[in-house]
Amino acid sequence: MKCGSLYTYRWGRLRDLSARRTLAANAPGRRNVWIEVLKNKEIYLLALPAIAWYIVFCYMPMGGLTLAFKSFKTRLGILASPWNGTTNFESLFRDPAFFRSVGITLWINFIELLLCFPAPILLALMLNELRMRRYKKLLQTVYTFPHFLSWVIVGSIVKNLLSVDGVVNGLMAGMGLDKVSFLGNKDLFRPLIYISEIWKEAGWSSIIYLAAISGIDPQLYEVAEIDGASRFQRVVNITLPSIFPTIAVMLILQMGGIMGGHFDQIYNLQNDVIASSAETLNLYIYRITFQRTPNYGFSTAVSLFCSVINMVLLMSTNKVAERFGGTGLMGGVK
Repeated sequence: MKCGSLYTYRWGRLRDLSARRTLAANAPGRRNVWIEVLKNKEIYLLALPAIAWYIVFCYMPMGGLTLAFKSFKTRLGILASPWNGTTNFESLFRDPAFFRSVGITLWINFIELLLCFPAPILLALMLNELRMRRYKKLLQTVYTFPHFLSWVIVGSIVKNLLSVDGVVNGLMAGMGLDKVSFLGNKDLFRPLIYISEIWKEAGWSSIIYLAAISGIDPQLYEVAEIDGASRFQRVVNITLPSIFPTIAVMLILQMGGIMGGHFDQIYNLQNDVIASSAETLNLYIYRITFQRTPNYGFSTAVSLFCSVINMVLLMSTNKVAERFGGTGLMGGVK
């Protein structure tokens, strides 16, 4: 009896241990990565070109960030160029043009955040309220088309319309009005940046919010309609709260680029008259790198500084969104 009991006990322990090992092996967190890759090899093969592109063009160039701490010599290359510590950063913080470009960049981007960020949200809300499907699709096509135009083309269109000899001034002259230098007026140039940005990108960005709206449970609207809620009340009390996580994520990403952007846009719209008042950080980097004796270490230091500030702003905004709104980049709605 003792032997039989001992055998039964040991067999039971071994069976339990084997079952635990089987469960552990099949647990999602402990599966063999390579087995999963081989099992879904078709999917990974489809993703391989994108992964390779990302590695080649996004990760490998990060080695060039060492230029920010070097005196770059073309004949020596990046690796063999001598280190100079923080000399490039010291020169950066002694340059008044740098601080001027920082101020211009922050001013343009923060005003854009106030004016341009809500535009695709409002556009998505209005498109969602349309009941004629054909008309809705037509408007979506019209609104998203400008996104596929490069800023070179958009800049040419704007110049043809708003130059002193352009279409708008021609119409004004025909009505007996004085011509206006829209592109040469510093007070009018920045509003032109915001208007052209909204015209080009609002329709494309609204797709994200329309996708978020399409995921809202239709029964919520039906119940609200039965309770007598108007369209405006349904938008305010159902639609906006439901897409708030999407709005928060887009806002966080926008804050992560507050120290950059607008190079193509401003470069193709600016002229010599307003150049000094429209030199953002990207244009500043372009000028010091390509329009005078190249100083790649200095321009890399500027880029690294901007990237660090962008990262700090992104993480700070994400933390604020998680604390007050329960929504962040990593965790979704808590």
